[in-house]
Amino acid sequence: MAGKKSSILTVLVILSITAIFLGTVMFITLKVLGPSSRLSFHDRIGVITINGPITESRKITESIIKLKKDGKIKAIVLRINSPGGSVGATQEIYREIKKTVQSKHVVASLGDVAASGGYYIAAAADRIVANPGTITGSIGVLMHFVQLKNLLDKVGIGLEVLKSGEFKDIGSPHRKMTEREKELMGALIADIQKQFVEAVSTGRHLPLEKIREIADGRVFTGSQAKKLGLVDSLGNFQDAVDTAKSMSGIRGDVTLVYPQKEELDLWDLLFNRASGMLSELTRSAGTRIEYRWQGLPGQHVKGSY
Repeated sequence: MAGKKSSILTVLVILSITAIFLGTVMFITLKVLGPSSRLSFHDRIGVITINGPITESRKITESIIKLKKDGKIKAIVLRINSPGGSVGATQEIYREIKKTVQSKHVVASLGDVAASGGYYIAAAADRIVANPGTITGSIGVLMHFVQLKNLLDKVGIGLEVLKSGEFKDIGSPHRKMTEREKELMGALIADIQKQFVEAVSTGRHLPLEKIREIADGRVFTGSQAKKLGLVDSLGNFQDAVDTAKSMSGIRGDVTLVYPQKEELDLWDLLFNRASGMLSELTRSAGTRIEYRWQGLPGQHVKGSY
């Protein structure tokens, strides 16, 4: 009887070990050959998504650099669905793309909206593919100043300011700007606008005068943008992938490689969400200068590939 129990136990142990082994092999196989894996028998194209307002550049530029250095990645597709955003972050991403196209083809795929800073980034790519109804363009600079003077006067709140220079509190919400201050801010906006126009002219290989004519903040459909030379062709994300394949001499199927997402624990997730909300509240309430399209009331920019 004891011998029989021992035999059954041995069989169970062997079955358990076999199940664990097969499970491990299956897990490794899925990891290695799964859709997000970098191991593939096909040529590879990197895909970077830029969704929503552009508020920082680190993650995007790091992803671009990583794909640029990866010799197995034949080309990069930027999927852009953004109304633009911060001037500095937009320019940093643009610059990294311009450095990348010197050694690897980059194709921009425009989604629902790729306006202002969203288009600024796209202009650095080798080719731009947009849907006929994509909202793009909006080549211009936006600067907001919150004015609280009338409200403060009504509730009887005053503010005493000591400053080292005449313009140290320029744009302060507790008082109206002087004409001289408006002139200074106008010159600042004009210089940042000039940088935008030059970036588009350089990226698209178009005369400065042609860009200046349409750089008044207006938006275009993808179809209109193509006629103006701001877009190369009309099509969807897959058409952009096909364009990248053709430019890189790839035949047959390709594997799309997405940058690995950073793993966050629950605390990090909650902290990042709270920080993002606080940042947006601060941005909406304070003075800011942006390459950003204000959009239509109630419009939300979403989407990813």
